[in-house]
Amino acid sequence: MGGLRELADPFVVPGPAGVAVSARLRVSDTDAAVLREVGAFLGGLAAGDLARRCGQRLEHDAGSWAVRKRELTGLSSARWAGSVTKATHDQWALARRGQAAELAWLRGQITRIEARLARPLGAKADTRAGLPRGYGSRAEWHAKSRRLHALRDRLGRLEADWAAGRVHVVRGGKPLARLRHHLDQAGLDEHGWRRRWEAARMFLTADGESGKRFGNETIRITGTGHILIRLPAALAHLANAPHGRYRLDATAKFHHRGGEWCDRITANRAVAYRIHHDVLRGRWYVTASWQRTPAPVLPLEAALSRGVVAVDMNDDHLAAWQLDVHGNPVGEPRRFVYDLSGTTAHRDAQIRHALTRLLHHTRATGAAAIAVEDLDFTAGTSREKHGRNKRFRRLVSRFPTARLKARLTAMAAEQDIAVVAVDPAYTSRWGAQHWQQP
Repeated sequence: MGGLRELADPFVVPGPAGVAVSARLRVSDTDAAVLREVGAFLGGLAAGDLARRCGQRLEHDAGSWAVRKRELTGLSSARWAGSVTKATHDQWALARRGQAAELAWLRGQITRIEARLARPLGAKADTRAGLPRGYGSRAEWHAKSRRLHALRDRLGRLEADWAAGRVHVVRGGKPLARLRHHLDQAGLDEHGWRRRWEAARMFLTADGESGKRFGNETIRITGTGHILIRLPAALAHLANAPHGRYRLDATAKFHHRGGEWCDRITANRAVAYRIHHDVLRGRWYVTASWQRTPAPVLPLEAALSRGVVAVDMNDDHLAAWQLDVHGNPVGEPRRFVYDLSGTTAHRDAQIRHALTRLLHHTRATGAAAIAVEDLDFTAGTSREKHGRNKRFRRLVSRFPTARLKARLTAMAAEQDIAVVAVDPAYTSRWGAQHWQQP
C-alpha cells in the first residue's frame, strides 16, 4: 500500500515589488517624426549590441560589458548606452531561461512517452506501481514512437545550444518576423507589416536614477506632464530645448497611481520610462515603472484572524465562500463569472472584472484574507497526461493560472488584503471526497 500524499503548508503570498502605469500621448506630426527617428537610431544600436552579446556567448563578463557600453556612449550618451546594454543583458538572460524551461519540458515529454511505449497496448494505468496506461492502438503507438524520435532530435539540438551558450532571439519578436512570410493569411500588405516591424524594433527606454531631477535624466517628465528627451549625440540637431533635449508638444497624465508617481518625481526618486507606438491603434503611449519596497508579509495567523474568503478557480467562474476563524462556512457562497473566449484583451478584462468583484465582496464581509489554490498547470497540458481528450487539454491550456494569481496578488495588495496559497487538495480533491456529501 502506497504512502499518503503529504499536504503542502499554506503560506501568505508576498506582494508585488514593482509598479507600471501607462498614459496616452497625443503627439503632433513633428513629435511623431522625431520619436520615430530617435527610436529607429537607438533601435539600430540595440540590435548591434544584441548581436555582439549573442556572439560572446558564455565568455561574457563585466569587462566586455564595459567595452560595449563605452562604444555606444560615443554614438549616443552614457545613459542611453547603459539602458541599451542593460536591455540586451535582460533579453539574453530571458532567452537562456526560456531554453532551460524548454529543456525541462522536452525531457519530461520524452520520459512520459518512453514509459507509455514500454506498456502493452491497451494496458490500464497502475497508480500504486506508478505505471502509466498503454496506448490504445498500434497506429497510436507508431505515431508516438515517431514523435519520440522528433523530440529527441529537438532535445539534442537544444542541449548543444545550451552547452555552447547560443541563443536565438529576434528584436521585434519571432511571431512578427514569421508573419512576414504569411501576409495574405494575416490580411496585411508589406507596408502595413513594415510599420509594425519598425515600431516593434524602436528603442525608447530609459532607466531611472535616484537623486537626479524628476528621477530620470534621459526621458524626463515634469510634474506638469511635459516630456523632455535627451537626444543622442548623432541627433543633436533635432533639439528644441537646452542641453540637447527635445521637448514634446504632448503631455503625459497618469490617471492610475498618479499620486504615487508624482510623489516619486517630486522626491527625485528613480522612475523608468518607455515610449512605444501602437501601430494598429495609431497611438503613442508612455509607460512609467518603478520599484517599491513590498509590504511585510503577515504571519499566517494574523492574516486569518478576521476570517477568510476561500476561492476555487474554475474555467468560467470563481467560486467564493466566507469562512470564519475556525474554517466554518458563513453565509451563502458567491460565484463571479467570466468568459475566457475571444481576444486576449477581452480575456484580460474579464479576469480583472471578476477579481474586482471578488475583492469588493471580501471587504464587504470584513475578512482580511483570500485563500486560493496554489495551482500549477505548466505540465497539465501534456497530451500524454490527458490522452485524446483534446477538449480538456484545451481547457487547461487556456486557464489563466499565472495571470490570475499575479493580478490577484497585485490588486489585493492595494486594498490591504492578504492572499494565502493553499494545497489544491483542500478544495477539489478532499472537498469532493470528504465534505461535499455531508
